[in-house]
Amino acid sequence: MFSFENLKVYQLARELVKDVYLLQNTFPKEERYALGDQVRRAATSITANIAEGSGRESIKEKIHFIEIAFGSMAEVFCELQTACDLNYIKLEKLDALRPQFTEVAKMLSGLRNTSQKQL
Repeated sequence: MFSFENLKVYQLARELVKDVYLLQNTFPKEERYALGDQVRRAATSITANIAEGSGRESIKEKIHFIEIAFGSMAEVFCELQTACDLNYIKLEKLDALRPQFTEVAKMLSGLRNTSQKQL
């Protein structure tokens, strides 16, 4: 087992990625390879950067990857808002995911702050 697998933020982000993928699957067929592809890539970037950062020796590098994960998470939410604006998904579906986004954001911020104190 890799160390990142034990991180609660990684576990919650993994659930979020799965739920984003399932939601993205409801996009119209013509958007699955445009906006849908961008949503998928940004979503997987969240967990990938948490994992990559956990494998770094330098605290500064760890923080850098946490920040990238946070940015990817914000990007996914923004892209889902666009999908909502275009009527690809219902606002209720996005609102149902909002607490997951909020929790992952809080945990990433906490992990960053904890790491920052080690500098």
